[in-house]
Amino acid sequence: MIDEKEFSILLDDGVTYKTYIFSKFPATSGREIICKYPLSSLPKVGDYESNKETMLKLMSFVQVQLDSGLKISLSTQSLVDNHVPSWETLMKIERSMLEYNCSFFRNGWVSNFLEDLAEKLPDWITKMLMPLLQKLSTMEQRPGTN
Repeated sequence: MIDEKEFSILLDDGVTYKTYIFSKFPATSGREIICKYPLSSLPKVGDYESNKETMLKLMSFVQVQLDSGLKISLSTQSLVDNHVPSWETLMKIERSMLEYNCSFFRNGWVSNFLEDLAEKLPDWITKMLMPLLQKLSTMEQRPGTN
């Protein structure tokens, strides 16, 4: 693991903190996570299975320390479910991991980035689909050759 750092995450009860050990992503894993994460999580565009796979890859760089002193990576769904008490805590960990690993996501920039992406995505999709729809509509208007 690269540049391990302990983070205390506030649990859903608003009182209890749990400590997780974050690591920096290696270059190629980081690129994959950052390329896949935002788009796969957008509603109606994203693919949940792809987002889940990306989340598990991200979580493989999160560890917990057991009472025995052994550190384990949360690299499987079972390990995540056993050591992360809720989906809300999981979302806090994911956000914190993105901020820790990406300088451009720090100081709330991740929220702005995702909001900007969600705002611009419909325009991008429209620009891509309109020429295709125009071609399809012209094809439908042509008389058949039969």
